Amino acid sequence: MIKDEIEVPNPIVQWRCIESKMESKRLLYGRFAISPFRKGQANTVGTAMRRALLNEIKGASITYAEIKKVKHEYCTIIGIQESIHDILINLKEIVLKSDSSEPQKAYISTEGPKKITARDIKVPSSVRVIDSTQYIATLTSAISLDIVLNIEKDCGYRIENLQKYQDGVFPIDAVFMPIRNVNYSVHSFESKEKIKEILFLEIWTDGSLTPKEALYEASRNLIDLFIPLINSERKEILSDGVEKKDESNICSFPAGLRSVDMEKMTKDMAFKHIFIDQLELPARAYNCLKRVNIHTIADLLKYSKDDLIKIKNFGKKSVEQVLEALKKRFSLDLSRK
Repeated sequence: MIKDEIEVPNPIVQWRCIESKMESKRLLYGRFAISPFRKGQANTVGTAMRRALLNEIKGASITYAEIKKVKHEYCTIIGIQESIHDILINLKEIVLKSDSSEPQKAYISTEGPKKITARDIKVPSSVRVIDSTQYIATLTSAISLDIVLNIEKDCGYRIENLQKYQDGVFPIDAVFMPIRNVNYSVHSFESKEKIKEILFLEIWTDGSLTPKEALYEASRNLIDLFIPLINSERKEILSDGVEKKDESNICSFPAGLRSVDMEKMTKDMAFKHIFIDQLELPARAYNCLKRVNIHTIADLLKYSKDDLIKIKNFGKKSVEQVLEALKKRFSLDLSRK
């Protein structure tokens, strides 16, 4: 008995992790297969994903170090094996993970003789040291060393301006790139007499996030970039101040979809994929929301202003910060709910 096969005209693109390994605490590797694509699509997605992974994912880095009674970075201190310049280079290499979008302070306060590593950095609750064995300096005699560190979260590189810092404060050219490297390759295969493509994506991270998390975040960032294009409507402002929608924009949709509230539908779909990280909230407000399983903007929109106040340790100031961030980033007014 021969069964009729139902052909799916546009198969859903799916992905899976085909290899994952931890080469060290500061080097994680993942290899992913994404398919099926029509001919030419895989290369488009591969290029976009590589750029998003390398340029759009935020990382944490030390941006400056404050060392009292030290005038310039090329001086040496009796009892410390390294020069200040060498210590700054070692601090630049420290891998950190921060859950806060605001600058955070960390401290090194220790006495010698001792070998100082990342384990000696006292960080706030919103910051985590990935590899506590990373070397910083060696105290060769019984002296004390006190350093104040500024930790920030951003994308790409930042070259600091030396002139805006006072004596004893040493800027560090920060690298906010948790992605070490990205490679992709495209392979063709035949499916039902049609040429399809499969995309292989290789991701190396610094350990502050996994390759799977990096892939998810890069995808979400690409979605965020296109959301305004999905929701945009061309409008004309008439001379009497009345706003008129361009009919040509409406006619571009099939007639059956005109009755559907397209803007609301696309926003609802988008907010399920946009995490509250995008609001760049202070650590206190961010952590309180996470504790009650508010992870996305869609989760947050289920709460009214009064509901937020009832969250444990979530004060009025935190509520105002959330309302302001929603209005600024997404033009949403939660206070009207």
